[in-house]
Amino acid sequence: MSLTALSACDLLAKLDASEVTSAEVTGAFLDRIEAHDGRIGAFLRVDAEAALAQAAAIDQKRKAGNPVGRLGGLPVAVKDLLATEGEVTTCGSRILENFRPPYNATVIEKIRAADGVILGKTNMDEFAMGGSTENSAYQLTRNPWDTTRIPGGSSGGAAAAVAAGMAPLSVGSDTGGSIRAPAGWCGITGLKPTYGRVSRYGLVAFASSLDQIGPLAQTVPDTALLLEVLAGHDPKDSTSVNLPVPRYAETVNQPLKGLRLGIVPEHFGEGLDGEVEKAVREAVAVYESLGATVREVSMPHSKYTVATYYIIAPCEASSNLARYDGVHYGYRTDVKQVAADLEAERKKYEDAGDAAAVENLDSVLVRMYRKTRSEGFGPEVKRRIMLGTYALSAGYYNAYYLKALKVRRLIRQDFDRAFQQVDVIAGPVTPTAAYPIGDKVDDPLAMYLCDLYTATTNLAGIAALSIPCGFSSEGLPIGLHLQAPPFEEERLLRGAAMFQRATDWHLKRPDLGGE
Repeated sequence: MSLTALSACDLLAKLDASEVTSAEVTGAFLDRIEAHDGRIGAFLRVDAEAALAQAAAIDQKRKAGNPVGRLGGLPVAVKDLLATEGEVTTCGSRILENFRPPYNATVIEKIRAADGVILGKTNMDEFAMGGSTENSAYQLTRNPWDTTRIPGGSSGGAAAAVAAGMAPLSVGSDTGGSIRAPAGWCGITGLKPTYGRVSRYGLVAFASSLDQIGPLAQTVPDTALLLEVLAGHDPKDSTSVNLPVPRYAETVNQPLKGLRLGIVPEHFGEGLDGEVEKAVREAVAVYESLGATVREVSMPHSKYTVATYYIIAPCEASSNLARYDGVHYGYRTDVKQVAADLEAERKKYEDAGDAAAVENLDSVLVRMYRKTRSEGFGPEVKRRIMLGTYALSAGYYNAYYLKALKVRRLIRQDFDRAFQQVDVIAGPVTPTAAYPIGDKVDDPLAMYLCDLYTATTNLAGIAALSIPCGFSSEGLPIGLHLQAPPFEEERLLRGAAMFQRATDWHLKRPDLGGE
């Protein structure tokens, strides 16, 4: 079996036993990227030279008998919204096409401290706004199971890289399902930690009260390993919670005795594809065979999820993205051309004797700001900025944003009540399997509805993951969504690992040809 077909934990065992070097492992994944990423488009940038240098340094450390970090030379792919000092970090947007941060995100520091080898930056929907990775300003990412289909988003590149065997581990972010939906559609494991479990310092913000960084991997134990590295308190992030980090990788294979599994009837209604429902219900039956008890728990406010999310998230995006003005950093339009156009317009009005029009002309600064944002942002980002700005404007704040915050609290209370009765909630990740590229580009509402089951997790700030639980009749992966109370990632991982030990869906790999 090739190195790229092994799980991260299996690779780490070989590294620790000196059966293989980090340079060999890294080289194998770099070769696979070179062979297949031209067709998949998972990576925006790969720095092979830097990756091999990192790997060689870790090998030297191990050879000298010095202790190595928790990742021990494993390669890691990173979503392109995590600040990496001196390296281009674009967030999938033209407005940041040449931006090189002067510092590292905390999770980048943690990966390096744990002796992870960073392969490169993965593609994403611009500013994480989208569910298909079709909104990237740079390229399209395709689903390795069917290259005519989307991989999901916004962490589509991160998920596709793992599914295609181009990285054993990857780091994504999740604002409304951006780790879990791609994981489900690409047939891998992806976890959104509790809000505050992983530092957001250095994460390019979309919606600050919803964003959370998390791991994607082939298996639950691999996911547990990377989460253990990423998690922990960070004084640089005021939302980071000061709680001890469990040894997820050590406890992940301990079964949960007497597991109480919750099913939300509201998640099995209109819009759910029959094949997805069948796979999820069969997964629940597997849990019952393992000794779990299943009961229904109602979440009456879940029907307001999409409306609530698509008010709160755009409002926060409108505020966060105001900093991209062409003045401080990032893309700036041709100011000389702006000034020349303004002067030509001024002369035209002066020649016509229209003093009022001359008086009302915008300044060069205002025009530069407007044109920079018009040229630098893509259509979906502009749409969400406008939605958010409208909802925050005078006369609409109370009617929209404030009301959405109240409904958010009701959604969280639904979860609080549910978790008094059950340990974990199970359901579908998305209403359908991966849809064709271009299918929803002109219908943003249809794309937004794909967040129906995942966005509640972010609104409530709890933990959730996606694991493979079946395939559609077209051979496309289907994901099982598991949700747990705040800071119960250990319970979530142990519950998910139970399922993977009893099934083999997570062992399936797409055939990319030329293996």
